[in-house]
Amino acid sequence: MRAGFELPDWNRLAGQEDDTLPLLGTALLIARDEYPQLDADLYDTLLQSHAEEMRGTVDAIEPLPLKMQAINRHLFEELGYAGNHDEYYDPRNSYLNEVFERRLGNPISLAMVQMEVARRLGLPLDGVSFPGHFLVRLPVDDGVLVMDPFNRGRPLDEDELRQRARPHLGGEMPDDEALYRILNPASHRAMLTRMLRNLHGVYVDRDDWERAVRCADRILKLAPDNAEALRDRGLGYFKLGHRHGARHDLGRYLQLHPQAPDAGTLRERVVELSAGNAKPN
Repeated sequence: MRAGFELPDWNRLAGQEDDTLPLLGTALLIARDEYPQLDADLYDTLLQSHAEEMRGTVDAIEPLPLKMQAINRHLFEELGYAGNHDEYYDPRNSYLNEVFERRLGNPISLAMVQMEVARRLGLPLDGVSFPGHFLVRLPVDDGVLVMDPFNRGRPLDEDELRQRARPHLGGEMPDDEALYRILNPASHRAMLTRMLRNLHGVYVDRDDWERAVRCADRILKLAPDNAEALRDRGLGYFKLGHRHGARHDLGRYLQLHPQAPDAGTLRERVVELSAGNAKPN
């Protein structure tokens, strides 16, 4: 068995640079909030076994795109990892232990599995915070190979990428420069924040305010001045009746974004909270 895999400390993550922030460890830390008995070493060992099963095959292949093709075939065909199209908003799709156990996930959790295996095999696979579905990218001689982990790692050409981005850009077709910016590699902090925002949205839709607040709080452990997370945690505190926490977070959000579209409504809420008149609705 490999040496024990240690999870990071939530209270130390804000001070870490993006390139040293542990992706797998922090994703499993997110899962441990929901599954306190989670065995992180088990999943690190599982990922390593996925990589070792492929090492001989991948090392024997020269072109990077063909190496990646072999990895995708192993993950999505032989091991059975797949996008959960039937229950896209199931929170288990965002908890990596469940993704490993069920072989089902959403775009960003599957991207993390794909990236971890590829990187252990020497391939510089990165995430892409693409509008809509999260994607991955691999540098190749003539540019980048962009793939969709939610759909078995299928490669996406330039035309399809433009079409996918268009609805999220006000109907405008992105030009070369805009598309290039969209395809920039996502930092580990950005990926983990997006995972937590996905979970936050799921729990808000379910009126599960304790878990929604937990997700916003974890984002703030990664990025203490994340304005959206301050607002979301403040609104969650309000729903839970934690008036002091709500007033503090909403006030801080307004300091950071005094001209935000929702600033007027939230200022009224803060005034009500300060006066002791606000009631959850």
